[in-house]
Amino acid sequence: MWLRVLGSAAGGGSPQWNCGCPVCAAVRSGAARPRTQSSVAVSADRRSWFLINASPDVRGQIEAFPGLWPDEDRVSPLKAVLLTDAELDHTLGLLLLREARGLRLCATPAVHKTLRDGSGLLRTLELYCPVEWRAVVPGADVPLADGLSCRAFDVPTTKRDRFGPAADHGRVVGYRLTDERGGGSLVYLPGVQALTPALRAEIAGCACLLIDGTCWRDDELVRLGLAGKTSREMGHLPIDGPDGTLAQLPSLDIGRVIFVHLNNTNPVLLEDTAERRLVAAAGMEVAVDGLEVEV
Repeated sequence: MWLRVLGSAAGGGSPQWNCGCPVCAAVRSGAARPRTQSSVAVSADRRSWFLINASPDVRGQIEAFPGLWPDEDRVSPLKAVLLTDAELDHTLGLLLLREARGLRLCATPAVHKTLRDGSGLLRTLELYCPVEWRAVVPGADVPLADGLSCRAFDVPTTKRDRFGPAADHGRVVGYRLTDERGGGSLVYLPGVQALTPALRAEIAGCACLLIDGTCWRDDELVRLGLAGKTSREMGHLPIDGPDGTLAQLPSLDIGRVIFVHLNNTNPVLLEDTAERRLVAAAGMEVAVDGLEVEV
């Protein structure tokens, strides 16, 4: 099984168009890497690929990865799009895929309802191409392709739903993908507010965990004067702190930990910072666009 990180940043990318924070300034000066918005592609054979989330940067991400290029008859190796939630930075790219002959969309009923009746994004997309919705049921193992299966799991959140009443289940999910031939698995979890016992059980024992690294500190955006909410209030567990991911993950049996969905303000995006060195000292990694993982 192979995974390609198409985009490693949170919503807005890095640099964010309206931000002049130290990280964005460093990217614009060439001192740090630019990053596009969060998405990955997964394959069992490097011929058929499954996209997890479709970011607003999806066109550029496809062009940067030959594995997703179509043939001369416009036949794409992209077989389906799996969604972790209905956030705009994870779904706006669906509209940029509207030239497809048809799209297979895998999402929970809660996410599907939000896209259809809340944001209206799905109704717009269906005016351009046929959309086949496959319901994602958390806890159920589903074959994606020969040798590749996935299981979604519910990720509790108290983050406000901008497009309607909050659903009890399925509003945010993570995915555990398993190579059926070798038995190895990886987990993609770009948004998590708290590592509950149930979530710890879902990620334990995986060969690779790609996990929410949005903010370093819980009050990061508040300290910078860029927002009035903490990281947790926005639905994201910070990396640092006594109960942050950096402190909690070492107790789990995980082969490799990679932080994804990194906000443009996060100091780990700069390679020569104390925060980045702490991540490296813990044996963990910070994702970059184009990173490939084999399990």
